[in-house]
Amino acid sequence: PRIFSGLEIIANRVTFSHRDAGGSPSLFDLLVSLGRNHYATLALADLHAELDYSPGAMVYIAGRVLEHSVGPWLNGERVVIA
Repeated sequence: PRIFSGLEIIANRVTFSHRDAGGSPSLFDLLVSLGRNHYATLALADLHAELDYSPGAMVYIAGRVLEHSVGPWLNGERVVIA
């Protein structure tokens, strides 16, 4: 068995609303927001929530269960490890 089934690096890209088809509904995915001087938000549509997604933010979500997205951000570079 493996702990990680995949790793994705997203750089300077808007992430449209989606669920992670390859994820497990019973496990959490770790999202790490990196970069410089950006002011992004992580939207969780099913929860009607928007979370601060500034550099250094780490979020665990059930990506296959929760619909999530990151829209346009102000300023800076944005890199996410998912």
